[in-house]
Amino acid sequence: MNVIHKPASTGNARPRPVLMIPLRRCGSHALRLRLNLNPQFYSPYPLHIADYMPIVPLYGDIADDNAYFRMVVDVVGLQAASIVKWPGNAFDPVDIFERVRHEPRSVHRITWELLLCAAEQQNARVVMDKSLDDVHYAHELMQLFPNMLLLNVVRDPRAQVASMNRAIIHDFDTLINAQTWVAAHRAAQSLIERYPGRVLTIRYEDFLHDEEATLKQICNFFDIEFLDKMLDISESQEARQISKMSALWSSNSSSPITTNIDKFKEQLKTQEIEIIETLAKEFMLRYGYEPMTEANFAFDTHMLVDATERSGDAKKFAWQDLEQKNFQDYILRQYRVDYLSSVRSRLERSR
Repeated sequence: MNVIHKPASTGNARPRPVLMIPLRRCGSHALRLRLNLNPQFYSPYPLHIADYMPIVPLYGDIADDNAYFRMVVDVVGLQAASIVKWPGNAFDPVDIFERVRHEPRSVHRITWELLLCAAEQQNARVVMDKSLDDVHYAHELMQLFPNMLLLNVVRDPRAQVASMNRAIIHDFDTLINAQTWVAAHRAAQSLIERYPGRVLTIRYEDFLHDEEATLKQICNFFDIEFLDKMLDISESQEARQISKMSALWSSNSSSPITTNIDKFKEQLKTQEIEIIETLAKEFMLRYGYEPMTEANFAFDTHMLVDATERSGDAKKFAWQDLEQKNFQDYILRQYRVDYLSSVRSRLERSR
């Protein structure tokens, strides 16, 4: 394993940062893995730093070198605890701290230093973070990196919520996940309005119908060359690797199936579809998704409380089920959860 050290200055610009937004289960891995077949581009498995954000206030004043170095050490540790490793990369916290100590201080700046260093080791011109949930912190990122671009990947909310409902990384209820979908897209819309020239919006369904045209559009936006080999996902070693690791990624080693676009009609009840269409009405209209219902569902005050309770019970069962069906996936995910918990406990004790 190679330890990343600061390269000698060559005067060359660093890789251009890109953040994919706004919400997971939108087909993001399918895009990332194909783009990674281009040597000008690099996007490792995401850190999902949004999971870390509740811990950040516990560090206190990060203007203090002691507190900021502790944060650097812990973020480097989070990268090491990642479910999917970044091949060949190990980071020296002292080196990372020296790189960022005289720049505006933020957990995001630390995270992006890891990404930039890794991309430099790959000789990439563009580095992308697929931590889509960072859409809620992207205004800060756009200030930290004035040349950052945003890739806004839109998926039919009915299909995306149906997928979220079965994913252990989300909730297990249509109402909660539909609210999450809308909140993410509101955050994305705020970014589109403020930085129109720095955001490219694509629809996942358009990618399914014409992979080449969509990938060419993205490459043009990133100012990198489109390569025919990006259309052959069988060439991706990472796609083969992660497809065996988790049921969430099982389809990533093969071409997407266009008939699955309407699979949500079998997975969701009519009432669930109307809930989604009612909440997401504005964005469905914006992105060209035709409603199937009147989109006028009447919500009552108890629905969210009941949904939260149901989802919590279902999540407990899902973790138990995952442990039985795929112990490796379970242990890797639990290790990351335990790491975050241990960091929180240590910081709380020190305070």
